Amino acid sequence: MTLQQLRYLIAIADSSLNITMAAERVYATQPGISKQLKQLEDELGLRIFTRKGKSLDSITPAGEKIIERARIILREAGNIKALAADSRADAKGAITIATTHTQARFVLPGTLAKFRSRYPDVSLHIAQESDADIVAKVKSGAVEFGFSSSSGATPEGLIALPAYRWRRVVLVPKDHPLVQLKRALTLADLAKYSLISYDSSLNGESSLTRAFREQELEPRFACTARDADVIKTYVRAGMGVGILAEMAITPADREDLAVLTAPAAIPTCVTWILLRHNTLLRRYARQLMEWLVPHVAHHEIENIISGKQTVHSVLERAPLWTSSEKVSIAA
Repeated sequence: MTLQQLRYLIAIADSSLNITMAAERVYATQPGISKQLKQLEDELGLRIFTRKGKSLDSITPAGEKIIERARIILREAGNIKALAADSRADAKGAITIATTHTQARFVLPGTLAKFRSRYPDVSLHIAQESDADIVAKVKSGAVEFGFSSSSGATPEGLIALPAYRWRRVVLVPKDHPLVQLKRALTLADLAKYSLISYDSSLNGESSLTRAFREQELEPRFACTARDADVIKTYVRAGMGVGILAEMAITPADREDLAVLTAPAAIPTCVTWILLRHNTLLRRYARQLMEWLVPHVAHHEIENIISGKQTVHSVLERAPLWTSSEKVSIAA
């Protein structure tokens, strides 16, 4: 039994038993993961998963217990490495952050550049994922941090620190009829047009889609994409009305496009820093986390991580993007 086998095992469990998806999450190959899983089951003398043909079908009762223990073992193995490195005052290593394209492209560059200047021997790796995959990667231990957004509760089973709050905006050509309304937009206004937004909008749990349905409206998506720059490209091509995060708007966008305030019925989102429970972070990783949430004091971060304080006690301090963009996140 090896730590790598346990990492693969957890990746499978967190990928709905889809080995191909698990391989992508841990940067391995599907045949490699399948081989390691078989070797692990042979060594243990039992099945961790039931099969249906060539696919994994469910986790066995014994497999549930093994996966639970595997998570603990991997956390502690990581903690031992972190403790040893910090004891040596070794500021060398790597941090992998799972985040969306919008966060990676428009939010994180300033902070990560500052981090690299302070810690030139620590490499940074950015894994661009959907919000659902970010949560899964953090839970599996494939990444140190997740940088993800939601409009509701924090993801279950993870520590979540609020970085900032943000709203969506509506993006259209400057001669679009919506610009001529000269009043606050409503969802009924948007429902008249084909829409272009993030691919997560097709998820029934999307706060954007829910907002429409709560008013008995059905959004019509002409195009969806993960990449905010792609959304803007298709707005310019005249394919529809763009709905995207306000962080993705640049001064150059305002030269040829109109940026309108989204309807108030679309809820505000919170961007969270996600990490696993019982994880001992390296000193440089903690420094990065503190830079990303400057409105949360060091002792509060420690208390939230240890479970002595709830995240709700600091949530209201999370700044709106319009006030934080030039002060904290991109400092």
